[in-house]
Amino acid sequence: MRIPVNKSTMRAAGLLAVALLAACGSEPAAKPPASAAAPESLTVEAGEGGAGRGWDGVVQATRSAALSAQTSGRIERVEVDVNDRVTAGQVLLRITATEQSASAATGRARLRAAEAQANEAESRYRRARDLVEQQLVSRQDFEQATAARDSAVAAREAAAAELAQVGQQLAYTTVRAPYAGVISRRHVEPGETVAPGQPLLDMYDPAGLRIEARVPESEGQAIRSAPGARVQLHDGRFVDASGLVVYPGADPATHSVTVRALLPGIENAPRPGETVRIVFPAGTGSADGAAGGGIWIPADALARRGELVGVYVLQDDRILLRQLRLGREEGDRVEVISGLAAGERIARDPVVALQALRDRQANGGTHRE
Repeated sequence: MRIPVNKSTMRAAGLLAVALLAACGSEPAAKPPASAAAPESLTVEAGEGGAGRGWDGVVQATRSAALSAQTSGRIERVEVDVNDRVTAGQVLLRITATEQSASAATGRARLRAAEAQANEAESRYRRARDLVEQQLVSRQDFEQATAARDSAVAAREAAAAELAQVGQQLAYTTVRAPYAGVISRRHVEPGETVAPGQPLLDMYDPAGLRIEARVPESEGQAIRSAPGARVQLHDGRFVDASGLVVYPGADPATHSVTVRALLPGIENAPRPGETVRIVFPAGTGSADGAAGGGIWIPADALARRGELVGVYVLQDDRILLRQLRLGREEGDRVEVISGLAAGERIARDPVVALQALRDRQANGGTHRE
């Protein structure tokens, strides 16, 4: 059934719509969400944790060897590879010895000939000596026999020296470990031709390691006055240094002093070239503007945004995100090398601080992250 639509009907519908809109508009407007509560804060204190100051250093081997070829030839066999532990005198590599063996055989033949001539000259000398005493030969003949003997002995000694030289060249074809250690690098492969002086293998003694670090010139005297250091390894272990050496002079270009910490023999020791941390006793000074005793904050107070790591600093009614340079971690705490000073307040929870900052900005605040 079709309902006729006239002007009165349309006017009534319009009035009804206006009434509905008025009713909706009469409801109270929704209030904006209340701003988040002020984030809980903590005050940064110098020397919290009391572990001292630390600098990064490079691990070095006190005894290392770069083994190079001392004779020419072709690599016949390589007995070891990188990271292999070897004992003193162990065969590491062999070089073909065809030429060296031939030279050694020639040297032995020359030595035998020289020995035969020396023996014959010695016999003639003795006969001439006996005859000259009996006045059966002249003094001149005796002197000639003496000279011939001396010449033959000299020739024998020269042949022996030559044999020793070629024998050493033969020995050079077998490369042995000069001491017990670890192979750190391999330069050659079987089949390669080598010449004297060409690198073959590198090795070091893991029982003797040291860490070398550069510290600010202003810290050198403090470290000399309070010798002692601890080394923090990559796995979190702390090892007391067995000795400490502070260079007497400073680098005029960098105004830094070189410090060497000797590492005792330990299991799972770091390898040369790795970076570890040397920690000096508290009170030796500061690094990069940090307080002398060190600044430590809870690790969960850190805000991480990609590669940026920082904390929210509370200054009066402002919330500021500040980037930090961090040091080592111990448990649930982290060391701050630069970016914070003692007495500053930071947000304990970075998520709450970020929400509070956004709420203030939404309510017309001008504070920025």
